Amino acid sequence: MRIRALEISVGALILAGMLALVALAINVSGLNLSQKGGGYTVYARFDNIGGLTERAKVSMSGVQIGQVSAIRIDPKRLMAEVELQIFDDVDYLSIDSSAQILTAGLLGEKYIGITPGFEDDLLEHGMTIEDTQSALVLEEIVGKFLFNKVSE
Repeated sequence: MRIRALEISVGALILAGMLALVALAINVSGLNLSQKGGGYTVYARFDNIGGLTERAKVSMSGVQIGQVSAIRIDPKRLMAEVELQIFDDVDYLSIDSSAQILTAGLLGEKYIGITPGFEDDLLEHGMTIEDTQSALVLEEIVGKFLFNKVSE
């Protein structure tokens, strides 16, 4: 009887550990089981997205206000065009807001940070954020540093 109780407790402990690993994997991958539906779409163009992926977070002041819904190349400007799905309740972004690609955490997760502007006109469905800042790519920074050292 005592061995049976020990086997059941070990099994429960292993099951709890597996559930914790699944929860950690979902959290790290950026998946969210309770996604907000709806919202409106705005666009932003970047010279270099540096590893940004679809479903990446869009945040303002550390609070998630949307997610990246698509990434494609703009064939006319030859820039990365990022489609942002902003939640419905975020209806206060002005047209002079800026977007930049930032890195969070030790794993290097990329996300888009929005800095609000001060205009009275607000972003609407289908509009483009004009003021953008591309991702910092470590290889480019090191290359520029080395090139400057060699030329001296």
